[in-house]
Amino acid sequence: MSMFNIPFHRPYITEEEINEVVTTLKSGWLTMGVKTLEFEEQFKTYIYDTKKEKAFAVSANSCTACLHLALKAIGLKSGDEVILPTNTFIATAEAVAYFGAKPVLCDIEYETHNIDVSKIENLITEKTKAIIPVHFGGQPCDMDKILEIARKYNLYIIEDAAHALPAWYKGKKIGTIGHITCFSFYVTKTLATGEGGMATTFKENFARIMKINRLHGIDRDAWNRYTLQGDWYYEVVDQGYKYNMTDIQAALGLAQLKKLEWMWKKRKEIAQRYNQAFKNTQIETLKIKTDRETSWHLYVIKINNRDELYRKLKEKGIGTSVHFIPVHRHPYYKNTFGYKEKDYPVAEEVFKKSLSLPIYPGLSKEEQEYIIENVLKYAR
Repeated sequence: MSMFNIPFHRPYITEEEINEVVTTLKSGWLTMGVKTLEFEEQFKTYIYDTKKEKAFAVSANSCTACLHLALKAIGLKSGDEVILPTNTFIATAEAVAYFGAKPVLCDIEYETHNIDVSKIENLITEKTKAIIPVHFGGQPCDMDKILEIARKYNLYIIEDAAHALPAWYKGKKIGTIGHITCFSFYVTKTLATGEGGMATTFKENFARIMKINRLHGIDRDAWNRYTLQGDWYYEVVDQGYKYNMTDIQAALGLAQLKKLEWMWKKRKEIAQRYNQAFKNTQIETLKIKTDRETSWHLYVIKINNRDELYRKLKEKGIGTSVHFIPVHRHPYYKNTFGYKEKDYPVAEEVFKKSLSLPIYPGLSKEEQEYIIENVLKYAR
């Protein structure tokens, strides 16, 4: 029997989050309302470092919803193509497929697990509409090169930043670079509201389209119609979705946003400890490029006996995970789009070796030591 029971992730919830949620519950307004709008405003201010008039943050009930709304905002249509890395959670490809468009998969870099920018241009056709770089584990992709390609071929950039809060590329905060950036507030993420997401953009028209479509295609603030200040009349101007955030989620988000960078520093300390422990061993760690800062959402190692190590750590009470099963391996996507494993050799090698270790603010030093001790003992 293990002396520890260390889950892969524990959300960092304190009395501050509990009090925010209780206050919202006592207010009598639980769905999207003033708390959600306040969260959007504070998130926008954090990402852009100022209350810029021409910057926008649009909340939704998931990052997947944000990606869907973003793709609708740029006008993605059936038959279009969108380039994205095969090493991502299926939601990235799923949002593209919603439109009858094709996710065009790109192989990845071995050292970072990010999209291999040198392979993007060969995938572009007359049907290509956008590129979705995924900032794996929180480390930004090579955005200057991606921006250059996008300008050359007149493509949109929608950043999948589900892992990348907060993260910086050449001093620029992720959320301020592409046409639209989509963040995740899922329970395992660096800011957790249970479920939830946020899209940031400089483009007022994109923000307007996303806001209308997140709530049934209604042309005004539908949440307001049940307040004394609102009225009952509304019009549906587009085929929208039920993607709105709630004030309960936003209350959690407001509390988490206040400690976002403190939590990042805690994860960074754990990563540095892991790095030092695994230095000069058979364990491979991700290379963090010198011109960027990762959020340290994930700490991924590569070892030859991944499956064995996963089982051994589980026996010792240590939860781990694999990020990710590549998109091209999933039966639905393989059968629908004809992906072949041989076309993604780096992603294949990475997939077979990768294991994600616990990294979160509530992970004690004793737990960290126990994880390191057992990884070193069983890794091959």
